[in-house]
Amino acid sequence: MLIFKLASSIIIQMALWGALLFAPAGTFEWWRAWLLMGIIFLGFLASAVRLFPGHRDLLAERVRLPIQKEQPLADKIVLGFLIISFYGMIAFIPMDVFRFHLLGAPGALVSSLGLFFFLCGWLIVFLALRENAFAAPVVKLQEEREQKVIDTGVYGVVRHPMYAGGILFIVGIPLWLSSYAGALLAVVPIGTLVLRISIEERFLRRQLRGYEAYMKKVRYRLIPFLW
Repeated sequence: MLIFKLASSIIIQMALWGALLFAPAGTFEWWRAWLLMGIIFLGFLASAVRLFPGHRDLLAERVRLPIQKEQPLADKIVLGFLIISFYGMIAFIPMDVFRFHLLGAPGALVSSLGLFFFLCGWLIVFLALRENAFAAPVVKLQEEREQKVIDTGVYGVVRHPMYAGGILFIVGIPLWLSSYAGALLAVVPIGTLVLRISIEERFLRRQLRGYEAYMKKVRYRLIPFLW
């Protein structure tokens, strides 16, 4: 059943990405988008294969709906806005590339840097998932799984490595797809991620034993030596 859910989730995600990129573009002749989707598909597949043997409970959590009754109301609102703003940014990029041309297109060097950011972000997110078996997509306490604080691996560097990787991911996509305006619009989902950190940490300090001590041990939220 879990394999079926994982396969269905990957198919739905790829269909969504395809619709958001190619429908607004009005064409399938966009090699940058095809390459991006190919990398995303391989990333989903490789992550599922690597995590499946020892992280089945985590994968089961990751394929659940993003809005759950166990999560605080504030997280439901913020997560909902994050999803809308992120996919809204994705849909805006092809409109800018093929119609609006608002801020021009980055050159080959900046665009390639965007792809590098995207790949680095994906790698960081994978490392976070591999390290933290409790990395559910929603803010909640997983008492039935005896949730505990994770302070090893990338979680020993910053407290929210998945968000750090997500920011690189979000910035890299519009740069690779040649939209400076899309990169500027990325401020919205990134700002929402930052807001979500405060909600998540306030919840975990109250509900998860040892989290406050972890905050003192690992001082930085997203960027080492900065914040």
